[in-house]
Amino acid sequence: MTRMSARAGTAALKTNEDIQRIRLAGRVVFKVLSLCREMVRPGVTTAELNAEAERLIEASGAEALFRGVEARQAKFPFPAALCTSVNDQVVHGIPSSRTLAEGDVVSIDCGVRLDGWCGDSAITIAVGRIAQDVERLLTVTREMLELAIQAIRPKMWWSEIAGRMQAHAETAGFSVVREFVGHGIGREMHEEPKIPNYVDPREKRMDFLLSEGMTLAIEPMVNMGTANVMYEDRSGWPVVTADGRYAAHFEHTVAVTARGADVLTDGR
Repeated sequence: MTRMSARAGTAALKTNEDIQRIRLAGRVVFKVLSLCREMVRPGVTTAELNAEAERLIEASGAEALFRGVEARQAKFPFPAALCTSVNDQVVHGIPSSRTLAEGDVVSIDCGVRLDGWCGDSAITIAVGRIAQDVERLLTVTREMLELAIQAIRPKMWWSEIAGRMQAHAETAGFSVVREFVGHGIGREMHEEPKIPNYVDPREKRMDFLLSEGMTLAIEPMVNMGTANVMYEDRSGWPVVTADGRYAAHFEHTVAVTARGADVLTDGR
């Protein structure tokens, strides 16, 4: 994910060959997230999830995208392959000795570079049985991503899709995070354009036309309560909800084709 900025940039369009190379990176990401889904249970630590992810990424001949990333507000580079964000952590949770417990949710974000091309995807996983309203949060956020993928067509304004995503979340009683958004992706993890999951009339310059050959990391981030977020500590990494309520995060890397969206991180 990337921070929101004031102006949309021009996306670098990809060839069919480029897109297939991104899909290969996406397959590694899919395998990592599938392994994490199998591992998540009460008693597992987020460090254990990251350790297994590191092994799988290395065995696949890929490079972990997040490790070593620097941010202006952060005190140190990101230290892990995965972002593991638990409960009220929205994004950028650092793997640690924290033990997952029944009723938690953990959002796992993974990005890799393989042979010079990047793939990026995220899922939010329930730890054992979770409260019904939290389950609804996960469902609605996942549906937002699915809605966007189904709606994508060339020559369509992104704001049309973002408006539908926002309405889906808000109709369900949830709120869409503003500070962090999706992004273009290709040879670099963060490329133009920025991809908001909402519409704000004050940010019309962020809108863009979808074009065949765009590759986009679409990632709705949704909170149970307020949309406001803040940094959890002085490290400048974990971002948490301002009211301490749960958040959810789902993401796929997709290509815009003449027929619509082609998901590149679903394991195909």
